[in-house]
Amino acid sequence: MITVCETSVTIRAYAQQGGGIDKGCFHRKAVHVTYAEELDPSESVLAFYATELRRRREAAGMSQRALAKEALMAPSLLNKVEAARRLPTKPLSVVADKMLLADEFFTRLWPVVIKHAYPAWFRPYVELEEAATVIRSFQVQLIPGLLQTSEYARAVLAGGRPNRDTVEELVTARLARQHILERPAPPELWLVLDENVLRRRVGSVDTMRGQLARLREAAETPHIVLQIVPYDAGGHAGMDGPFSALTLDEGPDVVYVDGFLQGQIFAEPDKIKAAARTYDLLAAVALSPDRSIDLINDAMKDLRP
Repeated sequence: MITVCETSVTIRAYAQQGGGIDKGCFHRKAVHVTYAEELDPSESVLAFYATELRRRREAAGMSQRALAKEALMAPSLLNKVEAARRLPTKPLSVVADKMLLADEFFTRLWPVVIKHAYPAWFRPYVELEEAATVIRSFQVQLIPGLLQTSEYARAVLAGGRPNRDTVEELVTARLARQHILERPAPPELWLVLDENVLRRRVGSVDTMRGQLARLREAAETPHIVLQIVPYDAGGHAGMDGPFSALTLDEGPDVVYVDGFLQGQIFAEPDKIKAAARTYDLLAAVALSPDRSIDLINDAMKDLRP
């Protein structure tokens, strides 16, 4: 008989009598095998990271609790990372390299782990986004992923009712994309948002207020230009849906268009031209950057429990 629980597999071995299994459980022994111990490092990049972290930590004679303390995280969370049930963070990778004398092994592996946490169809866009010098994006429903807070991202993803582990992995992966805005030479980020993005409450009032505060902060950053298309602008050029146009450091520009199940990337000149024209038309009817910040403030004041 095998019983599966959340953190381990319990195997109950019954003594054999007369060539069969004693149904009365005349003798029983419990053996606990953790997910981390059963993990196959060849299953995925995440599994490889997890097994290496556990192997090197144990080889260094360091307990999970001790490493978790150094990484400022709960031991239970580190346990899940070592079982490949949570994505590692960059701070954990840095601490692991330092404490386990890993010579930046985990820091260099971490971006690969994160990249493979995205759906396969989305990975090419993430790579292009990292190579972009200019990003122009229009959104009609949600705050763009590059500016989402963890609480807002979690509320957005939870709307699809996936399991909890999947939500946490996707939140970590989504927030990891934001590192491009923290580079010494970040890309220029030009955003046009429909007012609906500000007014649609996602998550709790506190979650939405924190997200709008993050958006306002970003709007005041030199390399980010944010404009809002107000409701009273009526119909506009972006009614067909959200898109992002990327100017790359090398090679042709590309356009990413969101879809129901997955997005698409286009590089055809006519589609690039159409996206540029649509963005220009949206910017023409949008509020100025300063008035857009005023509208964000108004939306924050209007939040009610």
